[in-house]
Amino acid sequence: MPNIKSAKKRVKVIEKKTLQNKMFKSSMKTEVKKYNAAVASGDVAAAEAAYKAATKKIDVAASKGIIHKNAAARKKSQFTKALNGMQK
Repeated sequence: MPNIKSAKKRVKVIEKKTLQNKMFKSSMKTEVKKYNAAVASGDVAAAEAAYKAATKKIDVAASKGIIHKNAAARKKSQFTKALNGMQK
């Protein structure tokens, strides 16, 4: 445990930020699961709506540094490919 006042404060701040990141990452994963379920069911309209929500969450996560920007791009590319495959 830190003894210096500023170090103690940093520990508190980091705990809060870690919790916020976990909460956001969890909500992002939920949106991804909803999208995957919509694709699996074959409902194009639901998949398009879920696609928009999931890609938005992924973009925000990448901009906040919760996930790497290349990982975000890869996920979005996979989602787009799956959605386009459904529409044909």
